[in-house]
Amino acid sequence: MKQYTNDELKEIYRARRNRLAAYLHDTDTGACIFIDSEEHRDPAVPYYTNHPSDAVLIIFSDGYSVLIPWDENLAKQQAYFDKMVPYTRYKNKDIDAVKAMLNVCYTHGENSKVELPPYLTYPDYLKFIDALSNYDCRCKEDGAHKFVMDCRMQKDEYEIECTREAARVGDLIIDEIEKQINKGKIKTETDVALLIERMLRENGCQRTGFDTLAAGPSRSFAIHAFPGYTAAEWPAQGLSILDFGVVYNGYTSDTTVTVAKGPLTEAQEKQLELVQKAYEEALKLYKPGKPILDAAKKCDSVFAAAKRKMPHGLGHAIGLEIHEPPRVNMTQDPKMLFKPGMILTCEPGLYDVEIGGTRLENDVLITEDGNEVITHSRIIRI
Repeated sequence: MKQYTNDELKEIYRARRNRLAAYLHDTDTGACIFIDSEEHRDPAVPYYTNHPSDAVLIIFSDGYSVLIPWDENLAKQQAYFDKMVPYTRYKNKDIDAVKAMLNVCYTHGENSKVELPPYLTYPDYLKFIDALSNYDCRCKEDGAHKFVMDCRMQKDEYEIECTREAARVGDLIIDEIEKQINKGKIKTETDVALLIERMLRENGCQRTGFDTLAAGPSRSFAIHAFPGYTAAEWPAQGLSILDFGVVYNGYTSDTTVTVAKGPLTEAQEKQLELVQKAYEEALKLYKPGKPILDAAKKCDSVFAAAKRKMPHGLGHAIGLEIHEPPRVNMTQDPKMLFKPGMILTCEPGLYDVEIGGTRLENDVLITEDGNEVITHSRIIRI
């Protein structure tokens, strides 16, 4: 991965904040509030500052940013901001922190209109209204927070590089898993899950993108097996599934491997062929300017022709969260198009209690003239 200097990263985060500031100016809004806490994680905080979690962020209409982190030392080391005030100064109370910083930094906002996050509970919203009686507080579904989500759909150069690195490490892990399967070193679901945990950290990643799902043939009929992995044999004869992601600098990959261990039944072979065909046909439609809905329709048509039905959507975007919009499914707005910079999964799957489960999932970067599959998951036959 390209090595970015501190100054380059500082400008990347500032450019993101300035884009939001321009929106605030255009919508006659003085400031926007983001709150990342155990009650509700808001990826906008790391998106605009690189601070990983637990903080209040205020961005004003002139682009000025105030970060109020729980961990002051961590923020000083890796976050980007214009002003930082420790959350502990306000006894870890978000309302008190927001009120104080709005009063101190009010000159950075063009007016007293403040947009609060739409994920506030109604009682908390009323508390903010009472505390900020000198401000014109708004809380809208289709406001600045929606604008932030729309921005995050199309990744910038740095986000793409981070996701590529997560994908690269994920590919190394898949290759190692296949080697160890062939050597007989992986015997259980737990074995493969712990291998992923160890290797991702050895290769500079932070964590898994979600709880790893490793399911042998007796459990692979579940879309997301519960529990995620057990001491059961993996891979055993039949169809086994492994769904995992790794996180690099906050950005996650998301891949699913199916391991087919023979001898297989005719029904299992047919299911493998169907999933592979659906994947290849749908992937052709992951192109800029194409309706996202068309890819979902193509996948479902492949399965319908064989009188099978997929019980989940074809894919979703990834980034700072494992599931981000837009979704690639049959309920998607026909006007929603694939756009350059989007990174989405393509993950057709079929599941049956007798046959077992099959899913093939890779991460796809939409480019200016097509797509690039940045992970290399596959159906592994042994």
